[in-house]
This record gives sequence, C-alpha cells and structure tokens, in this order.
Amino acid sequence: MKKFLIIIAVAALALGGGFAARKYLIPAEASNAVTTLPEFSLPDLAGKTHAISEWQGKIRIINFWATWCPPCLKEIPEFIKLQQQYGSQGLQFIGIAIDDDFAVADFIKTTPINYPNLIGTLNGINLAEQLGNVAGVLPYTLIVGPDGQILHRQHGELATAKIMEIVTPLLKKPN
Repeated sequence: MKKFLIIIAVAALALGGGFAARKYLIPAEASNAVTTLPEFSLPDLAGKTHAISEWQGKIRIINFWATWCPPCLKEIPEFIKLQQQYGSQGLQFIGIAIDDDFAVADFIKTTPINYPNLIGTLNGINLAEQLGNVAGVLPYTLIVGPDGQILHRQHGELATAKIMEIVTPLLKKPN
C-alpha cells in the first residue's frame, strides 16, 4: 500500500510539473521563431504535393495536429464550422497532420474535413519547430495574415474567440 501511495504521489508531481513547465517555460512567442511564413511543401492524402503559397493572399490558419491527440480532435469541428462560415471571406484553414496518411485517412472517413490537410510526419515536426513550436506541443496553430506575417502562435487549443479577435479585421466584406 505504501508503494502505491508513493507511485501516486510521484505521478501527481510529474503531472503538475508538466503543466507548470507548459505554462511557464514555453514562450508565448518563441524568440528565435520566424516572423514571416517561409515557403514549404507537403503532400496531401492523395500524395499530391502542395506549396503553402497556394493559399497566399488569404488569412491562413495552419494547424499542426494528430489523430492520437484529444485536444487536436476537439478543435477540428469548430475549425470546420469557421471554414464553412468565413472561407468565402478569405479565411483558409490548413491542417498539417503529424501522423501517417493511413491514420489521417481513417479519421477523415468518420469526420470529413472541409479544408486541406497535408501529411507532415517527421517533416511536420521539424517545420512546427522552425515556426516556433520549440516544445513540440500539439495542437500547435499559427494565424498568418494575407501578407505572410505570422500574427499569432498558439501552443495547445485555440479558442474560437481568439481566432475571431485576430481575423475579423482582416476578413473580406461579404458580397
């Protein structure tokens, strides 16, 4: 019984330490991170390579995610709604799965996603790090202005209110 309590105490301390490290050690804006979105290309599920510049001139919300990440999966339905609602006004979500194409294909069968998803695997991890995700946290999301400037970096879940605060002034007026 004593061993069990020690294990529980150590686990609780480790969990608490992890949350504290995430809150206090991950910089809100990584100081060595780029401020302008660099050019990169990744394949989609069909194997077709897409350059990020395909969506240049739009407000890009680039979300690094994985099928095994519960907070990532929690965000996706809201991203789908926002893409549907604001896509015609210049908002473009782009998913970068830190996963293999089989897992992503299985996930998309049950949860159809209305925005492009690129398969990042290890390249995606390196790209996310280059873009400021030094802690390797998922989900990790960038909001990029139409001019390519990175406006916001988010470690962990990104609230709809925060998205709208940033993108509303940039949206094109509906016709």
